[in-house]
Amino acid sequence: MKLIEVTNPKLVRRFYKTAREIYKDEPKWISPLDKDIESIFDRKVNAYFKDGDAIRWILIDDNNELIGRVAAFYNRKKAATYKQPTGGIGFFECIDDEAAAFMLFDAGKKWLEGKGMEAMDGPINFGENDNFWGLLAEGYQFQPSYGMNYHFPYYKRFFENYGFFSFFEQVTNHLDMTVPFPERFWKIAEWIYRKPGFTYEHFTYSNAEKYVTDLKKIYDESWVHHEHFTPINIEDLWSSLKKAKPILEEELIWFVYHENEPIAFLVMFPDVNQIFRHFNGKLNLWSKIRFLYYKKRKEITRTRITVMGVVPKFQKHGIESAIFKKLRWAFDTRPHITEVELSWVGDFNLKMRALHEAVGGKFAKKHITYRKLFIESEKNQQTNKIHLGTKS
Repeated sequence: MKLIEVTNPKLVRRFYKTAREIYKDEPKWISPLDKDIESIFDRKVNAYFKDGDAIRWILIDDNNELIGRVAAFYNRKKAATYKQPTGGIGFFECIDDEAAAFMLFDAGKKWLEGKGMEAMDGPINFGENDNFWGLLAEGYQFQPSYGMNYHFPYYKRFFENYGFFSFFEQVTNHLDMTVPFPERFWKIAEWIYRKPGFTYEHFTYSNAEKYVTDLKKIYDESWVHHEHFTPINIEDLWSSLKKAKPILEEELIWFVYHENEPIAFLVMFPDVNQIFRHFNGKLNLWSKIRFLYYKKRKEITRTRITVMGVVPKFQKHGIESAIFKKLRWAFDTRPHITEVELSWVGDFNLKMRALHEAVGGKFAKKHITYRKLFIESEKNQQTNKIHLGTKS
């Protein structure tokens, strides 16, 4: 076996070909768009490079066949929020060969140690955790929604045998929009919605600057008390908005204000993977024409809630219920949408898990974010700390 650093366009193409080769017989897998992943490794686009770095490798066998790939990366500001400076590995793919997997893990570990890291999380993204984050541990029967990782079951064995431990879990629930919400939920939502002083607005491109600013304010205030918090980068928000413009629907993104102050938001996107599954990772001119065709045919029947935030002062006011009331109106005008993916709720976020249950969400998938400490003697202390944090 031979490890090759990705240093030129030809090797970049082989990096993407690796995943397509490994999953070629797996019908549930949907190839992410090459350009979406490549933007993560573009120093001109990804703000995490301002105080960090990234590297990629492919792995070939003795016959020059592609058998694996991995990326490693770190951002010093984010790394410093942990007791042990922590980097990450991601975009890991490998055949069912533990020696090959360990060779890829070793490459990431050695490189990160050379950059002063003392631990690594994986598989994660070199950016925010709303995309390409976590190892699929349950829910292999579902095709992945846009930006969500899909993995073979044997990957879990690789990570755990190498010495990674579960740092936290994130659950995805599915909501069947053809089934009415519980009557009790609507009564609560109506009562909250009619409280004086609260107003509700959906996103509009004509006022995009206001809403991007408000989203950052709410997000930073909502998560500031969480361990290892880092403020969201407004450049990343603008970049995400630009990328999402072809599929974004204004009535699926909502903001809540109290006395004109932003206090909550919900971001939902149509699941374009239902169309991208036809493209095998390529988005050329012909693919764009086909995209419009499939979109007009209403090929997209599912949406995905990517992130919600409520400032601490209003977190016990049931604001989320009132937002769902507004979304009900949005879905009434989109009868072709029959499912919502309520994604990405951490095991530490008990309030959001309760909301998912209240609206009738059913368990669909679980992703695990693993951590590997380079000094194994500190593992018990880290694990105990995580468990305590989960219960709080």
